Amino acid sequence: MPVSLANSGVVYDALKKCDIGLVSALPETWLVHLIRMAEDDPKMILVRLAKEEEGVGISAGAHFAGVKSAMLMQNHGFLASINGIVSLAQLYRIPLLMLISYRGHFGERDPWQTQGGGVTEPLLRSLGIPYSFLDDPAKVEKRIAEAQTWAYASLHPAALLLTRELMWEEPA
Repeated sequence: MPVSLANSGVVYDALKKCDIGLVSALPETWLVHLIRMAEDDPKMILVRLAKEEEGVGISAGAHFAGVKSAMLMQNHGFLASINGIVSLAQLYRIPLLMLISYRGHFGERDPWQTQGGGVTEPLLRSLGIPYSFLDDPAKVEKRIAEAQTWAYASLHPAALLLTRELMWEEPA
């Protein structure tokens, strides 16, 4: 599988260092290892979703229960979650840490991914959601910690875009 197991482990370890105790996700190619790691970790709660917007409610409930969470989704899942992000998380000032597979850019082989890739950043900006790219394994831990700190200090969503450079390995 061309998804990087090593870099997925770097991302997962960084989430654990931030005391994330719950992740929500739908199956997605770039997230497959992260989801398996959460599933195999007895100290992590994995909530499998039917649609991504449910993750907003799950993270809100976790926040009120004192559990730090992260939403794992593809950028099309982010697009599908905008109503919940705006009408729940932003309205009621609930911190969300969103890790979004940033599909649809140069090098994308799946034509159905290209449309979502072009609108992800403009929509994040229009919603006032700060974001950063996870593109270098050496910077993943720091960027995840900074995004989570900001989300909890501001009581607002923050996004981290998982890039092809981080998540993809070409077969040898």
